[in-house]
Order: sequence, then C-alpha cells, then structure tokens
Amino acid sequence: VMTIGNDAFRSCNSLSEIKIPNSVTTIGKLAFATSGLTKITIPGSVTTIGNYTFSHILNLTEVTIKSGVTTIGKGAFSSCYKLTNLTIEHSVTTIGRYAFGDCQNLTTLTIPDSVTTIEIKAFDNCKSITSLTIPSNVETIGESAFYKCDSLENLTILGDVTIGKNAFYMCTT
Repeated sequence: VMTIGNDAFRSCNSLSEIKIPNSVTTIGKLAFATSGLTKITIPGSVTTIGNYTFSHILNLTEVTIKSGVTTIGKGAFSSCYKLTNLTIEHSVTTIGRYAFGDCQNLTTLTIPDSVTTIEIKAFDNCKSITSLTIPSNVETIGESAFYKCDSLENLTILGDVTIGKNAFYMCTT
C-alpha cells in the first residue's frame, strides 16, 4: 500500500485501530475523518498529512507523528475533542491552519525545533494547554494561532518571531 485515498475510511465508526505501513507515502484528505480510531501513528514515510485527514474523530486520544512528516495540513486533527497525547517528532516544518483546532483536552504540547511556521488558528480553542514553548526556529505564528487557549499559564518564546493578530487572544498569560 502506497496511498490511502481521499475519504478511504471516512465515517468507519467501528474502526478503532489501524497500523499504517511504512510503504504509505500519501494519505488523502478526509481519509479517516469521523472514524472510530482511538490512537494513530503516522509513519515517517508520509511527508504530508492532508487536509482534514483525521478530523472529527471523537474517540481519538493519542497521536504520534514520526520523523519524516514535514507538513501537518489544514484541519488535519481538528475537533478531536478527546485528544490528550500528541507527539510530533523532529521534521515537521509547518503546522497548518486549524490543524489541531478545538482539541479541547490537549494538555501537553511540545513544538519541535524543526517547525518554522504555525499557521492561522492552528491550536485555536485548545483550552487545556497550560504551558508552551515556541522554539527559536519558529519564524511565524499566524493570526489567532492560540486563540482561546484560556488555561495557558506559562509561555516562552525563544526566537525572533512574527506574531499575527490575536495570536494569543483570550489566553490567561
């Protein structure tokens, strides 16, 4: 298997687990959206996680993105309300627009040093994040990127970064 096409497993509510083989290089948009997955590991053979690929998966609690993935697409994991454990290994350069928006139970977020761009609303309404360090390689934080992260108590920005309008609006920091 080299490609998982658009909508391939969309709305497969009984699908709770899948192992994506290292031969897969492309996962299409909405491929697993609204499925029953509880955890997922994206192998490093996949370079881009497409738009809305894993969005609205109501029981998804754990995501591991292996080294090799460079782009997390628009809305890729949006509205995965139960997501608490997120591991992004060192190779991702872009976290797309609304990529993790509305992941309201995400408590720990470690942005790897490889990231240069955090797009608009990337972590919008991630209400449970309490601490965040923006690594020195990040050049751009998009508009409303951390909007309504209202539990954010500790914020460290390590480099010279352009911060978009309302990037941290409605945060307690």
